[in-house]
Amino acid sequence: QVQLVESGGDLVQPGESLRLSCVASGFEIYNFQMEWYRQAPGEPREMVATITNNKITKYADSVKGRFTISRDNAKNTVFLQMNSLKPEDTAVYTCSARRFVFNEQYWGQGTQVTVSS
Repeated sequence: QVQLVESGGDLVQPGESLRLSCVASGFEIYNFQMEWYRQAPGEPREMVATITNNKITKYADSVKGRFTISRDNAKNTVFLQMNSLKPEDTAVYTCSARRFVFNEQYWGQGTQVTVSS
């Protein structure tokens, strides 16, 4: 059974850090592009960061310099290190595994990140 399970979401104050994890099971991520998305209440889902199987990364302008995506293929896990968090980072963060050649994409259930004083 293919599954992506996110963890690490929490309630934090502005300026603090969080590290999200996304563990895959039922498939191996090594040949998938891994992605983090977020969706705030009343807003459309937006791409936060992506990392290819060659570890090429891409970030939304709003998180550049603050967030870092990484992957550990041996652990079948992708991470999102979030520093200098802002209230506008509050959202449900969801990871995705995408393999373009087969038009294949899997989604996790999401983890809540709330940034508030």
